[in-house]
Amino acid sequence: MKTIEDVTLLFEISNALNEHLDLQKSLYTVLDCLSINMGMKRGMVALLNPINNEIAIEVAHGLSRAAMEKGKYKLGEGVTGQVIQTGKAIAIPKISQEPLFLDKTVSRNVNEEMSFLCVPIKKNQNVIGALSVDKPYEEDYSLSNGKKLLTIIATMIARQVINLESTRIEKERLKAENKRLQEELENKYRITNIIGNSNKMREVYQMISQVSRSNATVMIRGESGTGKELVANSVHYSSLRGNNPFVKINCAALPANLIESELFGHEKGAFTGAIKLKIGKFELADKGTIFLDEIGSIDMEVQAKLLRTLQEKEFERVGGNRTRKTDVRIITATNKNLEDAVENGTFRGDLYYRLNVFPIFLPPLRERKTDILLLADYFLEKNAKEYNKEVVRLSTPAIDMLMSYHWPGNVRELENCIERAVLLCSEGVIHSYHLPPSLQTGSETGTLPALSLEDAAANLEREMIIDALKNTNGNVTTAAQLLKTTVRKFSYKAKQYNVNYKDYR
Repeated sequence: MKTIEDVTLLFEISNALNEHLDLQKSLYTVLDCLSINMGMKRGMVALLNPINNEIAIEVAHGLSRAAMEKGKYKLGEGVTGQVIQTGKAIAIPKISQEPLFLDKTVSRNVNEEMSFLCVPIKKNQNVIGALSVDKPYEEDYSLSNGKKLLTIIATMIARQVINLESTRIEKERLKAENKRLQEELENKYRITNIIGNSNKMREVYQMISQVSRSNATVMIRGESGTGKELVANSVHYSSLRGNNPFVKINCAALPANLIESELFGHEKGAFTGAIKLKIGKFELADKGTIFLDEIGSIDMEVQAKLLRTLQEKEFERVGGNRTRKTDVRIITATNKNLEDAVENGTFRGDLYYRLNVFPIFLPPLRERKTDILLLADYFLEKNAKEYNKEVVRLSTPAIDMLMSYHWPGNVRELENCIERAVLLCSEGVIHSYHLPPSLQTGSETGTLPALSLEDAAANLEREMIIDALKNTNGNVTTAAQLLKTTVRKFSYKAKQYNVNYKDYR
């Protein structure tokens, strides 16, 4: 039968649970009520982590933070571990006489005899934690009634504990996901993931390695499609700021009247259409890196404000008068000749010299011919996987065509060519006729006429004969069967095109 004190305690706990939206604060208030009304010296709510079966103290009364950190149990370990494992409450009259009691928190006075009560907290039929109480030993105190009272309280706080458990699990999941994504980004943009082993690319790798660990401003120069953004990613994720924000902005893609707002933000009402406050890219990138692509496209007025931000590390939002500090590393990229722009007066000389602290020049693809096949194989594998196609290699004529082309669009054009070829290919090999017409008719100048019909047909026949021999290790009979022709016709055509069987055995 409940006493007046018990009813009062339950009423106060009910009020405490309804008073606070903060889950932990509610539980701390419950423990405070137990301390006042039940004479509790120490109390705690412990939760089970279902992933590693470890029990940890979530909230506690009468324990220091260090003691709480020590209070970790495996499922079934100690009294708390047994209660959570079995789902049955335990009451110990005297802690000093109980061998199961581990005192992992090392918080009890050996000269003071204590009783210990521990009851499970359940989510439906599953035990998710335990509520436990230390109180001074009293010979006439009914431990059975104490267990019943705590069981009622455990039921009352179960919803808070369930929500707390869900919040904690979600935080751990988000933390793990954030770590996974961070590692994925780091791996994706490592220098080793930039394709190319030509001498010019090795120079690029060396420069990335030299500048990454510093805070120096980097300017990446090169034609469109050479991979400037990929180099910017590598510089950031290899730097000491790699775990901090990396904010990108394409200056050429924004109207001149909006770029200042994008970079520095604006206050509400700063101009027509500014219906709310906007945080600029420099604020978002604080402690990290900002990448300004196509830097040569910004107008002179914004250049002046960008120069001040570089020099003073401070700026104001558009329409604002409060000066804001920023700690941002700047990486820029351009395919324009900024030296000519400075001479023509369309780009500030002082800004140019501020940005051009450590230039990295990316060579065009036509100057790194030895990388073409490496890149083509990489894009082939990537797109075959993406489109779920069994395309495994490029034919010899297709390779020759890739190597002889002048690639005005650089790596981006090569990637698009291979993607198109994979989409068109219905067999395991990409042939020259799968490549775009620009590659089949072009030369260094791109002005030569297309092949005649006879020459194009001859090239196709020769290519098919060579591929058949490669696939059959030079076996003429099997190769002829693959092409659905006779051995005599196959041999005649092979001889006509100077194809030697022995070269493919």
